[in-house]
Amino acid sequence: MAVEASEAIDKSAVWDGGSSPLGVSYGKMMMWFFLVSDALTFSGLLVAYGFARHAYTGDWPIGEQVFQAMPFLSGSYPLLYVALMTFLLILSSVTMVLAVEAGHRRDERNVKKWMALTILGGIIFLGSQAWEWSHFIHGSPGYITTVDGSKYWLTEEIPAGLTAADVEGFGLTANRGEENEAVISGQQAIDMYNNRINHVAGANMTENEYGPPQYANFFFFITGFHGFHVFTGVLLNIIIFISLMKGTYRRRGHYEMIEKSGLYWHFIDLVWVFVFTFFYLV
Repeated sequence: MAVEASEAIDKSAVWDGGSSPLGVSYGKMMMWFFLVSDALTFSGLLVAYGFARHAYTGDWPIGEQVFQAMPFLSGSYPLLYVALMTFLLILSSVTMVLAVEAGHRRDERNVKKWMALTILGGIIFLGSQAWEWSHFIHGSPGYITTVDGSKYWLTEEIPAGLTAADVEGFGLTANRGEENEAVISGQQAIDMYNNRINHVAGANMTENEYGPPQYANFFFFITGFHGFHVFTGVLLNIIIFISLMKGTYRRRGHYEMIEKSGLYWHFIDLVWVFVFTFFYLV
C-alpha cells in the first residue's frame, strides 16, 4: 500500500519548482539570507570584544564613566544620551511596523506618513551617533604620565598656545572621581605638567584616555559598522519613499518592498540592542 501511495504522487509537482519555500517571495527569502549572514558578522564582532575584554588583565573602562555627557548640558548623566538614542531607534522600528501594516491595507497615505517618521528617526539617530563619536574622540582634559610612570588626571583643559600657569584652577589628581580625591595644584602641578612624558586626551586608534587601545578600536569598529547599516537603511527608505511619492507601488498593486525594508530596519534595531547591552551596560 505504501508503494502504491508513493507512486501516486505527481513527481512534477515536487521537482519542477514553481513554489517558494515557506510561502514567501524570492525577495523576502533573499533578505532573510542576508540578515542571517549579517547576524553572524555582528555576533563575531561582539564575541571578539568579549574575548578581548576577558583577556585584558588591567581595569577595563566602565560605560557609565565614559559616556556621561549630554548635548548642551553640563554635568554628569551616565548613559542617558545613549539610552535616548536607543529609545529613538526602537521608536523608529514601531513606525516601520505601522508602515508595513498600512501597506497591507494598501493605505498609501499612512504608508508615506510612517515611512517619513522612520526616516526622520534614523537621521536623528545617525546625528546623535556622530555627536557621541565626536565627544568620545575629544574626551576630557585627559591625563599625563610622569617620569616615574604615575598617571595624573587634569582638572582643567589646557587651551592651545597657553601654559599651565595661564589656566586658573589647573590641577592634577591621581584618584579622580573618588571620595578622597586629592588635587595637586599650584606650582607643583605646573612643574609636573611641564615635565610630563605623555599627555593623552580623548581617543584614537593607537591610544585613548579611557583604557587599553582595544577598547577604542572595538568602539569605532562595532558602532561604526552598525552606523553604516543604519545609514544604508535610511538611504533605502528614502528611495522607497520617493517611489511611494511617484505611485510605483500603487501601480504594482502591493507594498511588499516596504515589508522587505522593514525586515532590514528591525534587524539593525535588534543589533543595536545587543551592542548597547554588551558594550555600554556590561
